[in-house]
Amino acid sequence: MDQNQLKQQVAQAAIKFVPDDCIVGVGTGSTVNFFIDELAKIKGRIKGAVSSSEASTKRLKEIGIPVLDLNSVGPDEVPVYVDGADEVNHQLHMIKGGGAALTREKIVAAVAQQFICIADSSKYVAMMGKFPLPVEVIPMARSHVARELVKLGGHPEWRMGVTTDNGNIILDVHGLQIAEPVKLEQQINQIVGVVTNGLFAARRADVLLLGTPEGVKEYR
Repeated sequence: MDQNQLKQQVAQAAIKFVPDDCIVGVGTGSTVNFFIDELAKIKGRIKGAVSSSEASTKRLKEIGIPVLDLNSVGPDEVPVYVDGADEVNHQLHMIKGGGAALTREKIVAAVAQQFICIADSSKYVAMMGKFPLPVEVIPMARSHVARELVKLGGHPEWRMGVTTDNGNIILDVHGLQIAEPVKLEQQINQIVGVVTNGLFAARRADVLLLGTPEGVKEYR
């Protein structure tokens, strides 16, 4: 079974977490694209979606699902947010942001009552850090933030040619072994000039749907 088939499996499994007449939070990335394809099949029974990126918004609109401004949505109107991960550990902490949408992903995740992470088994790790940690940074603070990230033991690299949907840049931090994800997330977010970082640890996934050759495994 190839990676795309595993992604399709978990996308199909995630649909059962989407209640009728709800506004569903939709993430970003290749696995989520499969989920959007599955949403198209049930679009008649949901009110609409809130989206974490311009790319997902475009895809949702193309299949006829209304995309709402998050500011117009009440605090109890988003029962579920479905998104992928670049890495996810056994405590369901994640690294996200390979697609540069980490800030909006974190905002939608904060609003949603339940976070469903969909991933294939290659993303499931004992310790995070092999995948470089994305950090969204205000452009004028790039050098300052990079120096502070070095002090934390990382090797930051500017993701050249990439501008986030918010108009900022991404520093990818290599060489980390993330033993304390919640602590590191807080430390990086306290650096002046950082918008946010790709550690989703303070707000981890509630459910992980992991695509494996033996089928979808569910972790909580």
